[in-house]
Amino acid sequence: RFLGNTGLKVSELAFGTQTFGWGADEKTAHALADLFVEAGGNLFDTADSYNSGAAESMLGSWLKARKNRHSVIVATKVFFPTGDGPNDVGASRKHIFHSINESLDRLKTDYVDLYQIHCFDLSTPLEETLSALDDLVRAGKIRYMGASNYTASQLEKALMLSKIHQWESFSALQAEYSLIVRSTEWELLPLCREEGVGFLAWSPVAGGWLTG
Repeated sequence: RFLGNTGLKVSELAFGTQTFGWGADEKTAHALADLFVEAGGNLFDTADSYNSGAAESMLGSWLKARKNRHSVIVATKVFFPTGDGPNDVGASRKHIFHSINESLDRLKTDYVDLYQIHCFDLSTPLEETLSALDDLVRAGKIRYMGASNYTASQLEKALMLSKIHQWESFSALQAEYSLIVRSTEWELLPLCREEGVGFLAWSPVAGGWLTG
């Protein structure tokens, strides 16, 4: 299926890598990634903060070993602390520019398909965040930009600002959604449908509670 109103085709299921480097060592991570691709999946979701970058590094080593970067979709995120410095967290231009280069190094690629703001940054002007992402799209370091854990009003404001300034806009929104957590249905899902924003559900089986 297509990701929102984009021309990017993604599998209906994404492969989350949060346990890479924690519950799964590199050998196990590679084997699981192989099984996912063999089953028809192509979307891998990770983040720079997952296990201090280990998740991105393991995914990157798999991409290098399999030589399949062109056939998979890589989504990663930025926001949470990656160091002890005052600018090693958030969605400022400085942190975003630094973090994308670090992520590209770990992932062993020169671009990310979907770059997501992991959490709304209350301390950084939204215009700064959006213009930085727009610059990364134009520089070819990211193909599409996305948001994660935004409220409907935060997403709506971001989309409005992008239209006003003629910047690239969010192509996807990631939020918690499962049979247990359904508040997303109230405002976020209707907004995504209305604006053509692709929706990615995290923790769809409620952290294992729905699988027994």
